[in-house]
Amino acid sequence: MTAAAPIPRHYGLDWLRIGAFAILILYHIGMVFVPWGFHVQLARLPWVAIPMLASNPWRLMLLFVVSGYATRALAVRHPSIASFARGRSIRLLVPLAFGIAVLVPPQIWAELVSKYGYPGSYATFWLHDWLSFRLIGGVVPTPAWNHLWFVAYLWAYTMAVAMLLAVGGRFGGRAQGLFDRVFGGWGGAVLPVLWLLLVDIRLFPGGLETHGLIDDWLAHAIYFPALLFGFGMAGSERVLGSFRRGWIVAAAIALASYAVAAALEWRWPGLAGAPAGLGTVFAGARAVQGWMAVVALIGLAERFWNRDHPWRRTLTEAVFPFYLIHQTIIILVALGLRRLGWPLAVDAAILVAATVAGCWAFYLVGRKLRWLRPLIGLRPGDGGKATI
Repeated sequence: MTAAAPIPRHYGLDWLRIGAFAILILYHIGMVFVPWGFHVQLARLPWVAIPMLASNPWRLMLLFVVSGYATRALAVRHPSIASFARGRSIRLLVPLAFGIAVLVPPQIWAELVSKYGYPGSYATFWLHDWLSFRLIGGVVPTPAWNHLWFVAYLWAYTMAVAMLLAVGGRFGGRAQGLFDRVFGGWGGAVLPVLWLLLVDIRLFPGGLETHGLIDDWLAHAIYFPALLFGFGMAGSERVLGSFRRGWIVAAAIALASYAVAAALEWRWPGLAGAPAGLGTVFAGARAVQGWMAVVALIGLAERFWNRDHPWRRTLTEAVFPFYLIHQTIIILVALGLRRLGWPLAVDAAILVAATVAGCWAFYLVGRKLRWLRPLIGLRPGDGGKATI
C-alpha cells in the first residue's frame, strides 16, 4: 500500500491529543483577557500573558506531530493512495465547510459589534456581509475560517503527504531507516530545535503567522515538518524509545526555557522597550521550550499513558466537535458579558463553565443526529475514533 506495516494504536498519543485540545480551549478563553488582541475581549491584563506563554510555543506543534502519527496509521488502512486522500478530504473538508458557513460567522459578527460598532443584526450580517468577500469596516475580512485554519492546514499537509507517497511509494525500508538514524537518539531532540531556531531567528525574525494558508510561510516551516516528523515517528521504535528515556531532561530544559521567556515578558511586556538583542533571546527560548516540551510530553505518553481507559473512546471522539464549536461559544458569551460589567473573576468562571457545557451539548446532540455527524467531524456510524 502506501506506508508499510500497520501502525498500532498509541493510547498515550490519544491522551496527548485530548489534553492538547483541552489546553487550546483554555488558551482561547485566556485570549479574552490577554493584551495581544482577540475577536472579543473583556480586559487586557499584561500578567495573563505569563501563563499563556507556558503552552504557546508547543501546543499546536504537538497537535501536528500527533496528527502526523495518525495520518500514517490511517494511510496503511486504505487500499490505495487515492482512497486515502478521498477519505481524509471528506473527513476534514466537510466539517471545515460547515464551520465556515455556520460556526464562524457569529464570531465575525460579534467582533464587528464589540470593536467597530457594527449596527446590523446577525441575520443582516449573514445575509448581506458574510459572503461579500471584502473587508467589513476596512478591517475584518469575510468570509474567514478563524480558528478552523488548523483543519485547513491539516488537509493541505495530508494531501502533500499523499502526493509524496504517490511519487515515492511505500514509506519504509531505507526511508524509515534514514529517519531512525537521523532522529533516533539525540537527533530527535536536538535537530528539530536547531531548525526552529533557524526559522524563528534567521528565516522569519519577528514574523507572525497569518493563518491564510497561501502566504503563511512561517507556519508552514514549523507545522509541516512537525507533521512529517510524526509520520516518521509512527514507524520508529527508536525515536519513541529515546523520548521515553529522555523525557525528564527534555522537561527540565523546557521549563528553564519557559522561565527565560516568562521573565522577559514580565520585565518588558510584549518586549516593549527591551534592550537590543533580547528579542532574539526571547525567540530562542521559545523555540527550545517548544520542541523540548513536545519531546517530554511524547516521552511521558510513551512511558506512562499508553494504556486504555473507558473514557478514552468518548473523549477521543468528542475532541473534534469540541474544537469546532468552542471558540464560537467563548466569543458569544464574552460579548454578552461585556454588557454586564461583572468582576473579571466571575467572567472567567462563567466562560469556562459555559464553554465546557456548550461543547458537551454540541457533541452529545450532534452524535445522536445521523445527518449532523459528518458535519461535526464524526463517523456516520458509532465508530468512536478520532477523525483528525
